[in-house]
This record gives sequence, C-alpha cells and structure tokens, in this order.
Amino acid sequence: MTAPPRVLTVAGSDSGGGAGIQADLKTMLALGTHGMSVVTAVTAQNSLGVQGFWELPVEAVRAQYRSVVDDIGVQAVKTGMLASAALVETVAELIAGTDAPSVVDPVGVSKHGDSLLAASALDSVRTKLLPAATVATPNLDEVAQLTGIEVDSEDGLRRAADAVLAYGPRWVLIKGGHLRGDAVDLLTDGSEEHVLRAPRHDNRHTHGTGCTLASAIASQLAKGQSVPEAVTAAKEYVTGAIAEGFALGGGIGPVDHGWRFRAGPRDGR
Repeated sequence: MTAPPRVLTVAGSDSGGGAGIQADLKTMLALGTHGMSVVTAVTAQNSLGVQGFWELPVEAVRAQYRSVVDDIGVQAVKTGMLASAALVETVAELIAGTDAPSVVDPVGVSKHGDSLLAASALDSVRTKLLPAATVATPNLDEVAQLTGIEVDSEDGLRRAADAVLAYGPRWVLIKGGHLRGDAVDLLTDGSEEHVLRAPRHDNRHTHGTGCTLASAIASQLAKGQSVPEAVTAAKEYVTGAIAEGFALGGGIGPVDHGWRFRAGPRDGR
C-alpha cells in the first residue's frame, strides 16, 4: 500500500492532550496524513494552565529531526513551541535545509497566558525562524510580541501582516480570533491577499486552536495544495473543531479534532 503524505511536527508535548504534539498528530490523522514528531519540550499541563515545562537538549531535537527526515522523508514540516533561542536557531537551520514547505506557529504563550518562549528567543524567531517559513501563523498576541503592533480591529490586520512579512516568511496568516465579531484571518504574501471569515461559535473550549490550524495547513500542503487552498481548507476544519469543542477538567477544554469522524453532534441530533 502507498504511504499517505508525511508531515512532521516539531513542538512541545501537552500532557492534557489538547494542544502541542498531541493536537498536531490528531489533526494530521484526521486530515489523511501520516504524522511524525520531534519533541522540543515536555509540559505539565491541563485544562487550568501550564504548571511547568522542561526543554530538551539541542542534541536530542537535532537527532530526532535527522532520524525522521533522513530515513522516512517529509512533505511538510510544522513548528510550534520551541522554548529557547538555542532551539529556535537549531530548528530554523533544520527546516531551512529541508526540501519541504514549513508552517511556523511562533508560539509565545499558552491559551491561559503562560509563557512558553523565553524573552531572549524573540530575536531568534524574528531573524532565524520566520525567514525559513513558507507560512507563518501568529495570533494577535504573538504579533504584538514580535513587532510591537497592537491590533484591536479588523482594519489593523494588514498592518500586522506587513510587519511580520518584513521578517522574511513567504506568506503570513494573521489570526484575528481575539477580535470581536466573526473570526477573521488575513492571509497574504505581500501582493496576493485573502480574507478568511467564519462565524464565531459561542464555545469557551478552544484549547489547541493555534496548533491545530498550523498542523491542518501543513497537512494540506503535504497533499499538494497551494498555500491559499491549504489555509482555506484548514480554517474550515478548525472552525468545525471549535464548534464541537468539549469540556475537560475544570478549565478550558480542547477543540474536537475528530469532529468529522462523528455522524452528528454529541447530543445525537
């Protein structure tokens, strides 16, 4: 049998299963690809927040990456939590030397506001990681971290995109999920522009949305879609996952990565 398209996630582990490596692999399976992983950090994490994290040595991250890419090969790479400047620079070098599209989710803080990236690593993200990206997918908090630009309305998305593009990614997807009204994202390469709009679902259980979206984009790219096609399909998948997000523990539950596998909503309607 022919192997499905292969996608590699380079990210941290979420012990609660809603974000990070766990969300990435669930997304990749749901979208018909074979997910593989390079673990960069281990978190103690649940629905209430991140209680701690421990980054892996650069040598361990490099060895995992080379082990997968040199033998199995990849059709797309997605990066998430990288924790430190040393890991950011190592991963940037690795993806720049890999002949496959890369989706960079410049993770800075968790859904609960817990820091997942050392302040000293921000410059490495700007100068090393973003220039290696096919698509960068910052949310508005990450835009502010990286560029200093605060966006509080849909009108500011273009200015944010221009600022991130200045660091060198081929495309940028500015995620406007923190704004009021519809969930509006802006995808652009500086000349071509796409506004992606979806209704906002009244559901607080949205843990893992950023990881899930970036992994969905990488999965669609691995299947041969163009960047605009991949992002459009990924947003549709994530919108459905948010609509079906469920309570887990005492805090913010995860999106439902397997929503397409189910015949209908959870109440049986």
